[in-house]
Amino acid sequence: MFIHTFGPVAIQIAFAIGMALFLLIFTNAIGPKKYNPVKFDTYECGVSYFNDARGMFNVKFYLIAVIFILFDIEAVFIIPWSVIFMEFKKLGLGLFILGEMAVFLGVLVLAYIYIIKKGALKWD
Repeated sequence: MFIHTFGPVAIQIAFAIGMALFLLIFTNAIGPKKYNPVKFDTYECGVSYFNDARGMFNVKFYLIAVIFILFDIEAVFIIPWSVIFMEFKKLGLGLFILGEMAVFLGVLVLAYIYIIKKGALKWD
C-alpha cells in the first residue's frame, strides 16, 4: 500500500536528485578549466568596487531602512482593512471601523511628523 501511494513521489525525487548530480558532474567535466582573474572579480552594475564590503556604513542608512520597513508594514495593514471594510459596513459597524482606521492613520502621521522634526530623513 505504501509503495503504491508514495512510489511515484519517491521516483520523482530520485530522478530530480540524479539529474542534478548528473548535470553538475557533466558540466564540470566538459567545462573550461582556465582561470581568468577578470571572470572572478567582483562586478556590480558596471561599477568597480572601491572599498571592503565589511566596512562601516553610516547609521543613517540603517535608520532610513527601518523607517521604510515600518511605514511599509503599516501600509500593508491598510490593504486588508479596505477589503473587509464593506463587510463591516453591512453589519452596521462601518463608522466604528472607519474611526479605528482614522486613529491608526493619525498615529502614523504623528510618527511621520516626529521623524521629519528630528531630521531623520535628512541625508548630510
